[in-house]
Amino acid sequence: MSAMSSTKSAKVSSSKLSLISHIKYEHLVAGISGGVTSTLILHPLDLIKIRFAVNDGRTTTIPQYRGLGSAFTTIFRQEGFRGLYKGVTPNVWGSGSSWGLYFMFYNTIKTFIQGGNTALPLGPAMHMLAAAEAGALTLVFTNPLWVVKTRLCLQYDAADSKTVKYNGMLHGLTHIYKEEGIRGLYKGFIPGMLGVSHGAIQFMTYEELKNFYNEYRKLPIDTRLATTEYLTFAAISKLIAAAATYPYQVVRARLQDHHHNYNGSWDCIKQIWRHERGRGFYKGLQPSLVRVVPATMLTILTYEKVSYLLLQRSQLMTTNQKRSS
Repeated sequence: MSAMSSTKSAKVSSSKLSLISHIKYEHLVAGISGGVTSTLILHPLDLIKIRFAVNDGRTTTIPQYRGLGSAFTTIFRQEGFRGLYKGVTPNVWGSGSSWGLYFMFYNTIKTFIQGGNTALPLGPAMHMLAAAEAGALTLVFTNPLWVVKTRLCLQYDAADSKTVKYNGMLHGLTHIYKEEGIRGLYKGFIPGMLGVSHGAIQFMTYEELKNFYNEYRKLPIDTRLATTEYLTFAAISKLIAAAATYPYQVVRARLQDHHHNYNGSWDCIKQIWRHERGRGFYKGLQPSLVRVVPATMLTILTYEKVSYLLLQRSQLMTTNQKRSS
């Protein structure tokens, strides 16, 4: 029995070491680069998307916008240029860390499944599994940042609101923890976990498009693509994933909004359906697509380019070290 148990523990230990050996921090750095770049450029659209998503038409203390252009001009007029960048700090931290961790986890899991052979096709199911696992791990680390970002985006200077004002990301994190505990920092976590399907669908589609295109060209599936090809496949995959999973983002944003009170995800879903019907689940979709599609294109392109340069540099350094030794 002891021999069998030691054999099992040795296999588990070997499996863990094998998984760790596939971690490449170049993916983390490249993902952070892509996430930060796209966030800094497109944050105002993210802010507008969130404000549309939480507007249930019944709360009179928050501004009402007629459309994307109306929201942009109203916020700029009432809150100034800085108003368009409310919540940008946690958004940069959240987006940068999310994309960085996601790409690192995803590529580690995918390479582990491939046994280190990046030219081995996995198929849609395994791509989706790797993406879902990476998304779940990433959300555990980053959910508190998304709660703070949402609340900062929903601080309306022109509104007569008695709700607490956050002075920035750190103040938001500490105040939420002090007043609401760890549960406050993980509001929206359940619909966020459901939203892991968004990333899974997106990356499964993205990987399959790349593989299909390279196979069509009769090239190995890990062959580098041109800039326009990365941008096209990123846009298509994001549109498909957004159309399929957008309602969870509305539920998640409303649970994190401190102007509303819901008794959990199911109560939020019921109230949206009761008062707004199906259209309520797609509020903010237009500004969301206007933002997330170019953001995803920019993020993935930056990631692909930066990761390639970093991995090439790492391989060159390893080769030089072997030669010198």
